[in-house]
Amino acid sequence: MQFHKYDVIIVGAGGAGMRAAIESGQRARTAVLTKLYPTRSHTGAAQGGMCAALANVEEDNWEWHTFDTVKGGDYLVDQDAAEIMAKEAIDAVLDLEKMGLPFNRTPEGKIDQRRFGGHTRNHGEAAVRRACYAADRTGHMILQTLYQNCVKHGIEFFNEYYVLDICLTETDNGPVCTGAVALELATGEIHVFQAKAVVFASGGFGKVFKTTSNAHTLTGDGMGIVFRKGLPLEDMEFYQFHPTGLAGLGILLTEGARGEGGILRNSSGERFMERYAPTIKDLAPRDMVARAMATEVREGRGAGPHKDYVYLDLTHLGAEVLDAKLPDITEFSRTYLGIDPVTEQVPVYPTAHYAMGGIPTKISGEVLRDNDNVVPGLYAAGECACVSVHGANRLGTNSLLDINVFGRRAGIAAAEYAKTVEHTELPDNPATLVESMVSGMLTADGGERVADIRGELQTTMDLNASVYRTEETLKQALHDVQALKERYARVAIQDKGKRFNTDLLEAIELGFLLELAEVLVQGAINRKESRGGHAREDYQQRDDVNFLRHTMAYKHGEGLAADIRLDYKPVTITRYQPMERKY
Repeated sequence: MQFHKYDVIIVGAGGAGMRAAIESGQRARTAVLTKLYPTRSHTGAAQGGMCAALANVEEDNWEWHTFDTVKGGDYLVDQDAAEIMAKEAIDAVLDLEKMGLPFNRTPEGKIDQRRFGGHTRNHGEAAVRRACYAADRTGHMILQTLYQNCVKHGIEFFNEYYVLDICLTETDNGPVCTGAVALELATGEIHVFQAKAVVFASGGFGKVFKTTSNAHTLTGDGMGIVFRKGLPLEDMEFYQFHPTGLAGLGILLTEGARGEGGILRNSSGERFMERYAPTIKDLAPRDMVARAMATEVREGRGAGPHKDYVYLDLTHLGAEVLDAKLPDITEFSRTYLGIDPVTEQVPVYPTAHYAMGGIPTKISGEVLRDNDNVVPGLYAAGECACVSVHGANRLGTNSLLDINVFGRRAGIAAAEYAKTVEHTELPDNPATLVESMVSGMLTADGGERVADIRGELQTTMDLNASVYRTEETLKQALHDVQALKERYARVAIQDKGKRFNTDLLEAIELGFLLELAEVLVQGAINRKESRGGHAREDYQQRDDVNFLRHTMAYKHGEGLAADIRLDYKPVTITRYQPMERKY
């Protein structure tokens, strides 16, 4: 076992983690721990853009952006956080430009902007051009730019170090975060990192679903670690299904395609979004478009031999626009489906994409241990966190904005906190939990296989907790997940070695996925309404009287026998009262 000592530890090297590192690293001795090489982080898969009310192409302002975020999130958004994000969006984009990010440009040389779902002018009057973009590779460009700037600032990286636990030291005022414990994948060694502050930026958990735009590595590790420590997770029932995944595969086609003028059509060629959102049509928020697509298929208007998808029509845009502004999705369509978007319509269907919920934080990134109190020294940002700027449904391009605004804030807050305190002693035997987890997996001789359990988990979540949900389907998912948790106790892996043991890695990841799936389903069963990404067919109306509140889920008990306790937190409302959500 090896010990390290830093002021600030950042877990995850995607956009939020590296944006935090750039700020923290200039103020305190900082290290980034990541289970992937930084430029392989999932931020690189984001395509369409990062929104900010620059008003480079047409009139816009941050208040319209705030309103769109609140309304798009079906009024579950904490409005103080949304205001901060919309105000700071402009500087966040300009900061990236100064760091060297090659945005697309207008003929005058300004950062170009395009339309995106749910972004409007004058509080819903019509679509507005707010998304700043670098072709359809915006996330890739952000990731490369941030990594280059981390190298410039001399940030220390521990690549392929898989964080499996955090150290919480009990004090008279409650727990204080004092470090993290990681498994070095190259050697199998365990490392203990003592720190004054720890920032989680470990991403989402999309691999609980089978059809997903998420990479295989998005297994909710950070959320799972925090949950196992008795800290809450917020609004986990709200999961976003992106409308335009390649049918049958889930590979994402950016919303920027519709921003450039792409049209969704059913089997008869009808532009069906005109019926669901007459004003902004194909650029309605993602939850509304995903439900409309699912409805078209369920009512028999789907396309293809099994009538199980709809079409994204880009043929009218022409090869010049597609090659210049949407080169990646054009290539994806050709490579994976053998379809050329220049001349053919592309089969699409919703794909599991983004977690609106996560580790509850304040606007500074401080992690909450209940509705009122924080864990000193513990911070979170990005998709693993829930400052609740996304509420019940995230607007497209707000994710790349979120990671930059709140990644920056968390990095500054963690470093400033580290300046005010000394290192606190670690708990006794800080690596005990990780040692027992790893050795238990390596010596287990049960008859269950990781791939079988993971496959069954993903299948039941796709069938029972997807775009549409009912009490019956959710209870079936809960029954299946709990049965799979029992089987997981008997799981065994074939590789007993130490070096780059991916068998071990996937077995540990599966444990996190099972727990997070159970939290998602329990929250969804209890939320007897439809709001944003949570659509209950047996409760089709939004219920502001009983459910205009955040769900807070706590782990109650130990191990497999533990259950989930649900509590609630009020939504912060500043200027926008809940109203009917029409587009």
